[in-house]
Amino acid sequence: MAEKPAYLDTREALFREYFKKGLPYEEYLHAGDPKHAERWREAEKHVVLTEAQKALLGSFVRQIHVLCVSGIWCGDCVRQGPIFRAFERASSVIDFRYFEREEHPDLMDELRITGAKKVPVVVFLSEGFFEVERFGDRTLSVYRHKAERELGPACPVGITPTARDETAVEVQEWLDIFERVHLMLRLSPPLRERHHD
Repeated sequence: MAEKPAYLDTREALFREYFKKGLPYEEYLHAGDPKHAERWREAEKHVVLTEAQKALLGSFVRQIHVLCVSGIWCGDCVRQGPIFRAFERASSVIDFRYFEREEHPDLMDELRITGAKKVPVVVFLSEGFFEVERFGDRTLSVYRHKAERELGPACPVGITPTARDETAVEVQEWLDIFERVHLMLRLSPPLRERHHD
């Protein structure tokens, strides 16, 4: 019996195939309902990266393929999709592909969260299409605000930033996730061997 390789992702072919099928940001918006696409365009105006954030994204050296199951109609996606676009523009190694949730039920089923079809859900993949991490559907600050509104004082939510712009907080939370993924890839033994670094 052949020995399995030390590094293996049995879904590599699946993720590679989905990446080929997905749409880049502009094509994704163009394929959707124009009234929803316009909401994304409006949200883009409110996503501002600091110089330090741009420098960090620009320093990434490992390819990061990202699958994003989305809903062009979804408020969370309207808020987060433009953040992803800003990251992609600031980095030469981040490459997104978008999928409309209802058009890809098999992928959505693979990426359910708490059993539900939530969006957006992102899957971070290495250059070889190995899964690095999944994340969705909202960041911690967004869930904290939601808990404050819906659960009130019965649910302590930790320290919440109140003085800063909510979009800026969410941008930083997503950037922290991307940086973590990049560092995982940057420190990956097989990738270090492949890239001689």
